[in-house]
Amino acid sequence: MRQAFAHDAVLLMEPDSDVRAPGAAITVGLCGHWNHPPPCPLAPHWVEANRDGDEARVRVLFAAEPDAEQEVRDRIDRALSGRIQFPAGFAVQWRLIESRPSAVAPSESDTATHLIQH
Repeated sequence: MRQAFAHDAVLLMEPDSDVRAPGAAITVGLCGHWNHPPPCPLAPHWVEANRDGDEARVRVLFAAEPDAEQEVRDRIDRALSGRIQFPAGFAVQWRLIESRPSAVAPSESDTATHLIQH
């Protein structure tokens, strides 16, 4: 049975880089493309990224079978390893500073439940 998990990362990004790009990279890593029909094939997920100067703090919630948790975390780490190329010909780059498992916060329980059900 699926469970909800959380993952946090800190990236170093150029100040004018789109902070949404790492989320797109995570979706590509988990689903094959950032624009795909539901459901997510491996792990339904939600990504939030916030900028603090040249750092971006990325929070990922995902739902997966417990035996797939590590594969999902590995894919997140690979996706955050440095860059995404967009079809319009531009790329966004960053450097992964920190990546670690985290606990799902009580305030995220509604989102976690939604992910488990989808």
